[in-house]
Amino acid sequence: MKESTENYSDKIAEIKKKINEADAVIIGAGAGLSTSAGFIYSGERFGKYFSDFAEKYGFSDMYSGGFYPYETLEEHWGYWSRYIYVNRYMDAPKDLYEKIYNIVKDKDYFVLTTNVDHCFQKAGFDKDRLFYTQGDYGLFQCSKPCHKETYGNGDIIKNMVLSQGFKIENGELIIPNEGEIKLSIPSDLIPHCPKCGRPMSMNLRADNTFVENSGWYEAAKRYENFIKTHKHKKVLFLELGVGYNTPGIIKYPFWQMTNTFPDASYVCLNKGEALVPDEIADKSICLNDDIYSVVEKLI
Repeated sequence: MKESTENYSDKIAEIKKKINEADAVIIGAGAGLSTSAGFIYSGERFGKYFSDFAEKYGFSDMYSGGFYPYETLEEHWGYWSRYIYVNRYMDAPKDLYEKIYNIVKDKDYFVLTTNVDHCFQKAGFDKDRLFYTQGDYGLFQCSKPCHKETYGNGDIIKNMVLSQGFKIENGELIIPNEGEIKLSIPSDLIPHCPKCGRPMSMNLRADNTFVENSGWYEAAKRYENFIKTHKHKKVLFLELGVGYNTPGIIKYPFWQMTNTFPDASYVCLNKGEALVPDEIADKSICLNDDIYSVVEKLI
């Protein structure tokens, strides 16, 4: 493994050239991309929306609160409704996804992502060119699950956060100047499975209960077909913010395809983890920098 030592500006120019010359651009996106877009799960953003939970339980970030075994479903959904709203239904603080879309919108593209925040589709990407492998904050499923269906949760999540005392203005979650914010939601807002009556859960790949519904399989098939039909063309694998939590979904397959496809190239943008195997170094460009900063230079 090694990191390229080419001049930074030369790399930017070469990435531009590869995008312009590519017959197809296959984007692989991980959590680092949304982090660069401003979806930070700790610090000021966490304190703004979860200070009451932090005070009661000692949480320091949103992830920790998501794994806590709350005593009641009312409090469980009190936490998760805020979590979902600010990370799925509010826009990212920075327009990074929109900038990426403007770069590839006129190309033959496909997106493979482990992110569950729906940012690609909100930025204008064609939903038929997206494969969300790990689920979506905007979907419920049966917690068992007793059947393989998912359910949009936009309206009920909105009602949950309003019931806690928040206001919503222009899509933003607003903390009122007066009045107490509640940690729990009313019992009648707890979502239950329409088939078996069990509590609903999030459609997130956290364990073996994750539901892969018909839409998931259709997206997987479209991605598979895209790869097959472009295998012998000039393909650019553009990896954005993919770490090593689940490298077998995006990173390792991208490396393997770059190595075996005759006219493929690989670009990795990832602050702190922009590395490439020696076997494909001559077909690759890595930039160890903030993705937003790089994308601005590409534009």
